[in-house]
Amino acid sequence: MESLPDIIKSYKHDPASVYNTWFIGNEERLKAFRAIKRGVLQVIEDIKNEKFGNDFKGSSLEFVLNAITEQKQVFEGAAHPFYWKPKMRIPDIYENQNNKRAFGQFLENCYSATKEEQIIREIIKLDALKIKGLGPAVASILYFLHPTLMPPFNTAIVNGFNYLFRDNKKLGSWTEYLKMRDVILRSNEENKSQLSNDLGAIAGLLYEVGMRNIIIEGQVISEDEKTKLLKQYDKRHQEVLDEKHEEDLHTEMQFHLLKVGKALGYDPITASNDRSKCYGEINFSFISLGQFPTLSIDKETLSTIQLIDVIWFERGTNKVVCAFEVEKSTSIYSGILRLSDLAFSLPDHSSSLFIIIPDKREKDVLLQLSRPSIKKSQVLIKYILFSDLREHCDALCKFGDSHMILEKISKTIS
Repeated sequence: MESLPDIIKSYKHDPASVYNTWFIGNEERLKAFRAIKRGVLQVIEDIKNEKFGNDFKGSSLEFVLNAITEQKQVFEGAAHPFYWKPKMRIPDIYENQNNKRAFGQFLENCYSATKEEQIIREIIKLDALKIKGLGPAVASILYFLHPTLMPPFNTAIVNGFNYLFRDNKKLGSWTEYLKMRDVILRSNEENKSQLSNDLGAIAGLLYEVGMRNIIIEGQVISEDEKTKLLKQYDKRHQEVLDEKHEEDLHTEMQFHLLKVGKALGYDPITASNDRSKCYGEINFSFISLGQFPTLSIDKETLSTIQLIDVIWFERGTNKVVCAFEVEKSTSIYSGILRLSDLAFSLPDHSSSLFIIIPDKREKDVLLQLSRPSIKKSQVLIKYILFSDLREHCDALCKFGDSHMILEKISKTIS
């Protein structure tokens, strides 16, 4: 059998693997952590205040799982175990108030935990309650709270684990999950120089083996499976091309926003990890501030705000005039949270906030901006379609004399 270091090498050298398309060089993955943590806090508050409801759909838990599943690949299907199945009454955290409260307390205690043993103790306590349908699928939430301690869990990861370690672990069992976790942590420690402290790297490897994107010695493949795998490879290749196209569109929209901001007389700046980008022959560093102006806000919130795609400052000051989040197939909700963080961090709440979205996602943004939790925050966020920004960019630069010109192409919920 191939050694684990050799399998890791194959995994890292495959340009279409989740290591290269999701784990490294993906700012959207990093941005998701903050949004998911904020979402988990909202779930806890809703359960505490008896506002959680009796269905997954429309709940704050749905927000969290949407943000997770929109990470794609490793987390595809992560929401399915949480869908309310009324005939089977599972997962039993919607109608049963005691179970709902226990789930909220579990999330709160795990969120606040600082040590590995605290999280494991909470898992054992939750498992002892035998809440129907509430199994280790929850570990995908725990991963985003504690990425160096808790690996995510799904069918493909279990299959990959069993192929790789010649085991027979089962889905649906917290006991099996904890045993798997011990092996994963030990293997990760032994190969950490090739992987990462973040368990997303080794989870991605297990996912790829489980999906048979990496074939290891001893795996028997039938002709039908070979045909299926060929289709799967074609799908992976297309997904990589689609992602590249989306990234190109994202860069184009950021460029238009920087260009318009500069033409209107503001100091525009792009996200801290995007300043090396270029569009056409123009480097962002030539039309963006090189350094983020000093803001008197806490370090964690500032690090989130610095990931906002484009911000316009009043020239020579630290006064935020406009902020823009450019969305692709990622979670609109996480972009809204970043803009909300900015709004609540500023003393006068007077900045104009915008989500820039592909035309085909207009319904999605209307749904998110209509959520009671967003309306209740009283943060006004408008949206601009990709096609409108592209078409009117030069006109905005030529005829605009302030950010108010954006009112001509922006929309909001009625």
